Amino acid sequence: MRIGLLQFAPEPGAVRANIDHIAGALSGVRTELMVLPELCTTGYLFASRSELARLAEPVPAGPTCEAMAAFSRDTSTAIVWGMPESAGSRIFNSAVMVTPQGRFHTYRKAHLFLDEKDLFDPGDSPFPVFDLGPVKVGMLVCFDHFFPEAARSLALRGAQIICHPSNLVLEYAHANTITRAAENRVFWILANRTGSETIGDKRLAFNGRSQIVAPDGRLLGHAGPDSEETIISEIDPAEALGKKVTPRNDLFADRRTDLYRL
Repeated sequence: MRIGLLQFAPEPGAVRANIDHIAGALSGVRTELMVLPELCTTGYLFASRSELARLAEPVPAGPTCEAMAAFSRDTSTAIVWGMPESAGSRIFNSAVMVTPQGRFHTYRKAHLFLDEKDLFDPGDSPFPVFDLGPVKVGMLVCFDHFFPEAARSLALRGAQIICHPSNLVLEYAHANTITRAAENRVFWILANRTGSETIGDKRLAFNGRSQIVAPDGRLLGHAGPDSEETIISEIDPAEALGKKVTPRNDLFADRRTDLYRL
């Protein structure tokens, strides 16, 4: 299976321009699964919730989903991307996957980071796993990686690949995702962004270094801190079905659920 990611710097507030940029950057790239960064169609910083609301769209009825579905269909690639999702009066920081057959799956970010708490509603998705053909795929968004329960929930539900759209700013965050992949024996696609954004006296610099991680923690591909890059890797998703670390140690069979109590 060919999986990949696109690392780039979205233009704040320019939804159509960002969608066109994604389509151009991936023109001629052929994978079965492609992961894009968190909030990659809108940018990350917003002056207010009302500004965010103007950019949020319903899933799957909005124009962003329509454009991504067309691109997915035309390239026979399942696309995972981050966007602000409107649902009635609520706004979620969501990861959305569309398949070439036009099926949509959504995960709403559970763990909001910093000032996201003033803008977004906390996610209500109980870490769902979706079928992509014979392969089971889960999604997390950025700060979710700090919570091992999130990745473990996906792995226990059978996820073989975890797609992780992100806008990382903490320098040690990338190491966390290697650990999450290894402790769950799953493939991990971290799609981070680059560049910076400023609103008033608030500035965030994003640190790139997107990566694809194997179930044993090996880096199968990684990007630099500043450049726009497309990373592709050939994997065998069946590798994520076995949870053995040694001939006598299985990560799931060895769990001491009798002791995991507070």
